[in-house]
Amino acid sequence: MKATETPPVVTVTEPAPVSKAPAQDEKKKSGEGKVLNVFSHGVLIIWAILVVMPLLWAVMTSFKTDDSILSTPWALPDKLHFENWSRAWGQAHMSEYFLNTIVVVGGSLIGTLLLGSMAAYVLARFDFPGNRFVYYLFIGGMSFPIILALVPLFFVMNNMGLLNTTHGLILVYIAYSLPFTVFFLTAFFRTLPGSVAEAAMIDGASHTRTFFQVMLPMAKPGLISVGIFNFLGQWNQYMLPTVLNSDPDHRVLSQGLVELANSQGYKGDWSGLFAGLVMAMLPVLAAYIVFQRQVVAGLTAGAVK
Repeated sequence: MKATETPPVVTVTEPAPVSKAPAQDEKKKSGEGKVLNVFSHGVLIIWAILVVMPLLWAVMTSFKTDDSILSTPWALPDKLHFENWSRAWGQAHMSEYFLNTIVVVGGSLIGTLLLGSMAAYVLARFDFPGNRFVYYLFIGGMSFPIILALVPLFFVMNNMGLLNTTHGLILVYIAYSLPFTVFFLTAFFRTLPGSVAEAAMIDGASHTRTFFQVMLPMAKPGLISVGIFNFLGQWNQYMLPTVLNSDPDHRVLSQGLVELANSQGYKGDWSGLFAGLVMAMLPVLAAYIVFQRQVVAGLTAGAVK
């Protein structure tokens, strides 16, 4: 008898099922990202409309007559009434207020950036007893409300003979802006490479020359950023000049606009008032538009080490 041979058993392995979870997760994440992107863009568009529309309406209103402002406030002007601007510039003395503001803000801005950058450089680069104490004093100055210092500041300025003077207002603006300037520039100077300053010192440069010729040019983005912020705050300052500068010959733009609104009484020269308002806004808008890239570069450079 022949032995019967058993045929070999062939086992067929089925391929492992492909997991669809990662693909589904990616689709889910991409869907959530699109929804978030649409939502963020919608919020930005609404915010832009809320900011731009009042500016455009103020510019449009400055070229209209008083009757058209009151009767059809949202309509376009029938023609451009440039006499509103000339009346505000000449009769309302906006030219004098504009010049006083340029002198005060220009002098205070130069002094703030110079003194603030020097103090910030020392606090960021040199270790000495009391370094952190001085730094936290500047930080404390940011949290101190200026309204609490108005009464003692008034008497101090009066005793020093600086009340109702341009240079006295410049000094107050510098003191008011220094805490934020030192805080901002200290963090910025810490991000700059110290090897450059060390190389300059090895080459024989003094601390003063190293600061003004090496480190200060490297801190240009930070200076522009903090300069724009100080310019905005000082240009629109109203409380300090109202308390410390009551002389009509030394009034700044913010005081001039209030005087223009009050001097009309019940008559209401709305067209001239809006023309003066646009005059006060134009330098701020121009400065921010021109230095927009430098402001963003300074903020990002000071935040990334």
